Amino acid sequence: MSAVLGVSILLSLAIFALAMLLTLVRLFKGPSAQDRVLALDYLYILAMLTMLTLGVRYGSETYFDAALLIALFGFVGSAAMAKFLLRGEVIE
Repeated sequence: MSAVLGVSILLSLAIFALAMLLTLVRLFKGPSAQDRVLALDYLYILAMLTMLTLGVRYGSETYFDAALLIALFGFVGSAAMAKFLLRGEVIE
């Protein structure tokens, strides 16, 4: 791995960590339920991006599999939360 790639990976991981902290603030402080659901969506996207960046850094395919699982469960959770906010129930 080149020095430029190593520095850019560390910089992107730091930026993702900062974005996660700001998202957690929005998650706990959000004025409405919709803001909290959007914060959860953004949080799982940041977690997926972090796993992909770690996969590039360490050259392991396990991180890519974990990112795929995070994306899958995040999408299902977002759909369930959206349905709950619209109708008040998840299972009809």
